[in-house]
Amino acid sequence: MTPPIAAAFPSTSTSTSTSTSTSTKASASASLYAGAPAEQAVPWRLQATWADSQAQVRAAQRLRFEVFSAEMGAQLPAEALASRLDVDRFDASCEHLLVWAEDDEGRQPSQLVGTYRVLQPAAARRLGGLYAEQEFDLAPLASLRPRMIELGRACVHADWRSGGVIMCLWTALGRFMVQRQFDTMVGCASVGLADGGDFASALWRSVRESHLAAPEWRVTPHSPLVLGDGAAAHAPVTLRTMPPLIKGYLRGGACVLGAPAYDPSFHTADLPVMMRLGDLTPRYRAQFLLP
Repeated sequence: MTPPIAAAFPSTSTSTSTSTSTSTKASASASLYAGAPAEQAVPWRLQATWADSQAQVRAAQRLRFEVFSAEMGAQLPAEALASRLDVDRFDASCEHLLVWAEDDEGRQPSQLVGTYRVLQPAAARRLGGLYAEQEFDLAPLASLRPRMIELGRACVHADWRSGGVIMCLWTALGRFMVQRQFDTMVGCASVGLADGGDFASALWRSVRESHLAAPEWRVTPHSPLVLGDGAAAHAPVTLRTMPPLIKGYLRGGACVLGAPAYDPSFHTADLPVMMRLGDLTPRYRAQFLLP
C-alpha cells in the first residue's frame, strides 16, 4: 500500500453549518457537526490518510455500502447485501484514501466520513483496464495513460456532506499526484435518476456547451443515457446549481469527456470527467499545495 500522505483541516466553529456535497454515487445535505449535541458542537478536525490495513479498506467498503446501497438504492450483489460491504475486483489493486473526523478534545471517537479509491497505471495494466472502461471506450486517452490515475467510489457520509471533506480528499490527491509525477486524473461523476433523468439530461446539455473536452480527448459510452425530451430535461443548469462534486471539478479546470453512460447497477448517469494538473485554476493549485 502507499505510505500515508496526510492532510489535516481543523474545524473550530461552534455553530452548526449546513451545506451540500455529492459523491460519485450520492448527494444530500447535512450538518458539519454530525454526532455532536445540538447545544455543544464538537471541534472536529478532518484528517486524510491512505489505508494501510485490510481493516481500513473494509471500513471504506462499509461506508460505500451505506451510501450506495442503503441510502441510494444501488442494486449490489447478494454477497454485498449479506456482508454490508461494497466490494469489487478493483479494490485489491487500488489505493484507498480515507478522511477521518477526529475530536481533538477526545469526547467523540474518530469517524470515517469520506473515501476515494485510486487506481494507478501499473495496477490498471495488471487488471486489463480501468473501471471506467466498463462504461466507456477510452481509446482516445491512450497517450495519457502512463501518467494517468483513475478516481472512483468517492463518497461522503450522509452526516458530513460539507466542502471541508471534499477539500481534504482533493488536497491529499493533489499531493499524491505531484509526489508520484502523475499529471492526469479521470473518473465518472454520477448523477441520480430518481426524477426520471431530467436533471442528468439537462446537466449534460449544459456542460457540453461550456466544459466539453477538446475533440481528441472525447470518449464514447457503451450504453448511453437516453436523454429526456421534456422541458425540465432542456432547462439550463448553471455552475451554481450543479451537484457540488461536479461543480468543484469544473471550477478547478476539469472537462467532461463526452456524453453520460447509464449505470444500471447504481441507476445513475455517469459523466466521464478529466482533470489535468496543468489545467488547474490558480485557486485550486494553491489549495492542492502545488508548486
